[in-house]
Amino acid sequence: MKPSQQKANNRESPDVLIERFIKEFKFKLCIAAHEKELVYRLRHDVYCEELQYEKASDPIKKLEFDIYDQNSIHCLIEHRRTGLVAGCVRVVVPTPSNLYPLNQLPLQSYGRDSLTHAELHPDKLDPESFYEISRLAVNRLFRTRPKEEIVSTTSNSMNDTPAFSTEERKLFPLLATSLFITGYVLGRQLGKNQVFAMMEPSLPRLLSLTGFHFTKVGETIDFHGRRSAYYINKQQAENGLKLTLLPLYQHIQETLTLQLREVPHEFASTPLTT
Repeated sequence: MKPSQQKANNRESPDVLIERFIKEFKFKLCIAAHEKELVYRLRHDVYCEELQYEKASDPIKKLEFDIYDQNSIHCLIEHRRTGLVAGCVRVVVPTPSNLYPLNQLPLQSYGRDSLTHAELHPDKLDPESFYEISRLAVNRLFRTRPKEEIVSTTSNSMNDTPAFSTEERKLFPLLATSLFITGYVLGRQLGKNQVFAMMEPSLPRLLSLTGFHFTKVGETIDFHGRRSAYYINKQQAENGLKLTLLPLYQHIQETLTLQLREVPHEFASTPLTT
């Protein structure tokens, strides 16, 4: 057998990978203060220490947070075997009746001048209909190749960098997609049907492979690297979703629906949708 044929035979199908991903990772809403700190700590590790995009909000505890976290629901993905926080994401829901800046999306605050689409502009849409997926972060331990030497800065991790098997590492590329689906599902459960996100060019390309085809609605600006504002609505997202990802989508939806019902937050009074 040729090496290329053997490699192809060893490649798992998308269905099998997603089934394993669901078994090896769990999705958790972060409600209590100590749960949110897990998110803020990972954001600090990625945005402050690794990428140096932000200054630490709490240098002592090594946390990164901002004013929009008051208007957000946070979720993390945990690796079951190690207990490590593999990634996190937040959904920011503006409150139109609130004072600036909580009456708008984060990207309206720092990227307003870049928003150029004639129709798909937050100012021209029903303020109760949209939300923003932001602060998506993947733990470096779940992005690094086995031969790369790293020093773990994540305080939720073990002292020694955990050893991941080849089989475990095959699942890591699903993390970014899963985090976006998580953000999308949370917004939908809150009754919102239009999504904005500020993304670097590579992420919309990656998500397009899963069937999420975004519309670019702004010029590229220098914010956490070169980024642009993107938009997608419920119909585009759900009509485009690849069938292979449907089990993952349904699993995330079922898991978070149960957790969201327990949220002691003003969002909890919003009728849940399916």
